[in-house]
Amino acid sequence: MTTVLDSDLPDLSRPFPIEDETKSAFRHEGHAVIRELASPEEVAAFRPRIVEAALRLNEETRPLEERDVYGKAFLQAWNLWEHDDEVRRFTFSRRFARVAAELMGVSGVRIYHDQALFKEPGGGPTPLHQDQHYWPLDTANTVTMWMPLSPISAEVGSMTFISGSHRLGYLGESGISEAEEQAVEDKIQSLGLMRRTYGAMAPGDATFHAGWTLHSAPPNPSGAMREVMTVIYVAADAGVTKPAPHQVYDMEMWMPGLKPGDLLASRRNPLVWSAEAT
Repeated sequence: MTTVLDSDLPDLSRPFPIEDETKSAFRHEGHAVIRELASPEEVAAFRPRIVEAALRLNEETRPLEERDVYGKAFLQAWNLWEHDDEVRRFTFSRRFARVAAELMGVSGVRIYHDQALFKEPGGGPTPLHQDQHYWPLDTANTVTMWMPLSPISAEVGSMTFISGSHRLGYLGESGISEAEEQAVEDKIQSLGLMRRTYGAMAPGDATFHAGWTLHSAPPNPSGAMREVMTVIYVAADAGVTKPAPHQVYDMEMWMPGLKPGDLLASRRNPLVWSAEAT
């Protein structure tokens, strides 16, 4: 782990007030955008460290044309906070964590994991999927923050969300592949669900989506890398359930040493915000 800290890095603990209508929209639609959650200056201070760590930890070295749909969707690296103390200060931001808690209406949140998702120039689309299908948890109180580190043009845009899908539970495995995406598309049409995207985004803007919210991302036709940092939060009182076969990896990776029935409180799931501590 890199341990040299930059004392000039911004403090990301200051609360960020969010409107009641934003909270209501999130709970009804399963997603929301919060503009200027971090300032461009704050993001610019953290960006070099996050980019360096993401590219160092990324294991994908094949040319785009040699990859499958999943491989073309993005370059990714997980739990950057475990490898770099400066990135840890970003991932453990009390400001971000408090917003996540308030959107879900819970009194505290833990980290599930962070993830850098960089879509290369010419990178392909990310097919529709539901994150929580892979998580052996006893709660639906999960949310992912998706924040660009550099400007995202309208040509690239934010992710696309299927409004209301989080209230319907599992809607069928699409994974991050094209195999069953048409079946999911047909289900969306039959249920009359609407798509929502938030267009261009500035560094420090952020979308939040619930774990069961169907979402996808468009390809990157631009000549610039789409640099995004994500953090997944879970309600502080979440417990571990018996994993289905497709959830074993997540249990072993993100819940080390835990078993079904345990509180989600392994060394990789620290409490990052609690109303009792404010």
